[in-house]
Amino acid sequence: MSSVDLQKTIQQLKQEHHAIILAHNYQLPEVQDCADIVGDSLELALQATKTDANYIVFCGVDFMAESAKILNPTKPVLFPDLTAECPMACMADPQGIRTLQQKHPNAAVVSYINTTAEVKAVSDVCCTSSNGAKVVNSIEENEIIFVPDQHLGSYVQRFTTKTMILWPGMCPTHHKISKQELLALKRTHANAEILVHPECKAEVIDIADHTFSTNGMVNHVKASSTMEFIIGTEKELCYRLQQENPNKKIFPVHSAICPNMKKITLEKVATTLQTLKPEVKLSPDLMKKARIPLQRMMDIGRGD
Repeated sequence: MSSVDLQKTIQQLKQEHHAIILAHNYQLPEVQDCADIVGDSLELALQATKTDANYIVFCGVDFMAESAKILNPTKPVLFPDLTAECPMACMADPQGIRTLQQKHPNAAVVSYINTTAEVKAVSDVCCTSSNGAKVVNSIEENEIIFVPDQHLGSYVQRFTTKTMILWPGMCPTHHKISKQELLALKRTHANAEILVHPECKAEVIDIADHTFSTNGMVNHVKASSTMEFIIGTEKELCYRLQQENPNKKIFPVHSAICPNMKKITLEKVATTLQTLKPEVKLSPDLMKKARIPLQRMMDIGRGD
């Protein structure tokens, strides 16, 4: 079936089942095109709580679909490929957090939304890349166990006097974005601003003009008078940026590819809407515990 036919099938099935399709900014362009809402982790989490759809089809990686389910415990959340896991989320575990808490009994646990439901359930509050500093500074405790991204944690440290105890995790896609790659692009595109994600290494953040979440980048590119941008995050964001800013020049880091984000395809979205499977399944007790830090995160709101 052609891409055009698949898009038509998806739209028909979506209406038939009264479903909504949420897609992360890193999804394949054709998946972004079939979505009702494209956004970053916080935006999609918020939208999941507002929809009146009968089914939520989540196109992203596992922790995002879990978060949508946690926030909508009575609503079916469909996830087109259960193997689309976030490698960074897999780097943290509840037992390891409990061990850290024993060493730092006065510390609050802030878990990046890029974590499993089990890790969220033992956290005090969640955060995203857009509101990490805002979340940390809103907490009474002066010690923060920050899980699992050491790069985001060290970035947050720049905006707080609190003691950050960093879990040694990272996003492989952002970790391999190098200072040398960005400077090479800058030499070729001298008038371009460099925008990078806070999951990048400190040396990358240091040479950037701005550091934003993906939606922060979307908003900045749209509002800026600058006409050229080098984008230091997963390259598929550049598709959305170019679509929304056709008169501006967007330059991706071509090596910045998340293979797990690419596991969701149009074919899988269509099959999911035909079969209403696979469905995200979490225990009621786990969802209840994990919802508390997620709700606190949403109450705090965006930071960019």
